[in-house]
Amino acid sequence: MRGWLLIVIGATLIVGALLALLVTYPNSLVYHPHTEEVAPNFAETQAVRLETEDGERIAAWYRAPAEGQPIFLFFDGNGGRPQIWEGRWRRIAESGAGFLAVYYRGYSGSTGSPSERGLRLDARAGYDWLIAHGYAADNIVIHGFSLGSGVAVQLAAERPARALILEAPFTGIDDVAASHFSLARYLIRDSWRSRDYIGRVDMPVLIVHGDADSVVPFTQGEHLFALANEPKQFVRMPNSDHATLVRDGIYDHIWPFLAAHP
Repeated sequence: MRGWLLIVIGATLIVGALLALLVTYPNSLVYHPHTEEVAPNFAETQAVRLETEDGERIAAWYRAPAEGQPIFLFFDGNGGRPQIWEGRWRRIAESGAGFLAVYYRGYSGSTGSPSERGLRLDARAGYDWLIAHGYAADNIVIHGFSLGSGVAVQLAAERPARALILEAPFTGIDDVAASHFSLARYLIRDSWRSRDYIGRVDMPVLIVHGDADSVVPFTQGEHLFALANEPKQFVRMPNSDHATLVRDGIYDHIWPFLAAHP
């Protein structure tokens, strides 16, 4: 009995500490910024600065596409940093496409601190930068991974583009939190409710999700797909985890999807 009592007390203290952390820092589960700015390490890629509506300066990596090829407006996950995605950049470049990878306020040398409102402004700054540099909306592919899927959905709900690609997306960060710890739903301030925005998206939608995702439940990708408008496509990646979709062949599905929606 004494042993069980100690276990119960210990578990209570741990839960209490987690709750205290969430109450004090409600976004501590949402954003995990790497603040170091790293120069592009991929061929023909340059660092650019984006100016937001509220005066922040956002770091981004830019690689121009070949003539007639699309450009990806890419939004990363909550711990994202551009230097870890060499495989992604290589697959994009091999196709002739280009990319503008936006690194949110507080991340990778960008000024400011992350918040849902702030990241929406960062996304708009990336989109507006592409338009100002001569890219037509129908040449822009909005692509979000993990946290970036929430950023991408909200941008696509208000800006036209050729397509929206969601990689390991959620219905809402509040739903993700609740899937791991039920009370966390009520403590998340920035909930990124993609479920409330996906129905406003008026462009082709591709959702790719691994059925072994250990971070965002696979069923959330399915639910988000059900809420999306046509035309749309859902790809189930067998045995793929949250961050293995590039390795496991996501771009083998992206290229045919874009070819079907020129």
